Amino acid sequence: MDDRTEIQEFLTSRRARITPEQAGLSAYGGNRRVKGLRREEVAMLAGVSVDYYIRLERGKLSSASDGVLDGVARALHLDDAEREHLFEIARRTPPTSAPRRRTAARKIRPELQHMLDAITDAPAWIRNDRHDLLAADDVAAMLRAEAGRHPYDKDLTDLIGELSTRSQTFRQRWADHNVRHHRTGTKNLHHPDVGDLHLHFEAMTLTSDPGLTLLIHTATPNTPSHDALRLLATLTATRDTTEQHRANRHEDQHP
Repeated sequence: MDDRTEIQEFLTSRRARITPEQAGLSAYGGNRRVKGLRREEVAMLAGVSVDYYIRLERGKLSSASDGVLDGVARALHLDDAEREHLFEIARRTPPTSAPRRRTAARKIRPELQHMLDAITDAPAWIRNDRHDLLAADDVAAMLRAEAGRHPYDKDLTDLIGELSTRSQTFRQRWADHNVRHHRTGTKNLHHPDVGDLHLHFEAMTLTSDPGLTLLIHTATPNTPSHDALRLLATLTATRDTTEQHRANRHEDQHP
């Protein structure tokens, strides 16, 4: 998808989801033939002329000032992730030469593995910016945010193309043009050994390793989920010890 098409579809989809009542325009206009806000309504809310907003929605964002982009973001009720995406697609420019292929990290440094091993009371893992270790309903929204940040990443483009080809669900979610950060929130999980878990997660960018993110899940103290996590840690430690003993016996028997 070229930049102009991306801009047009993103702004159109954001405009379509907002009702005049949500924008405070319940008494504006008569019979409506469009879903959501009209272009002239967005222009009025953003403080720009109708002709100028039409040019923006047609993909001519590169000349828009930060103030104009802020006005459009407010008019369309963009959240932080969507506002960041708007600025990224407005400010990115095609490379003057063939871009260097950017490869997502496949392995982590031993020091990072040691850090993960030291976190024993909470589930924790590291993912790269292709979300290789992530399986969530909002993966399409997070991948679109990554695509906005890295539009010339061939591996990311190939991944999106493969998902779009193989999954109708992904195609539908990608077409929604939703953009989302995955920095904090809650997850309801079911573990076969300890049952239901209600966990809070935090995602932290590893500044020393660009492209990698550490995710840690914790439970509120003195809750069933907290007790379940502690039990799970004990079960895991017991299994690891048992497996190590078996490995040691095997080595003794077969030197």
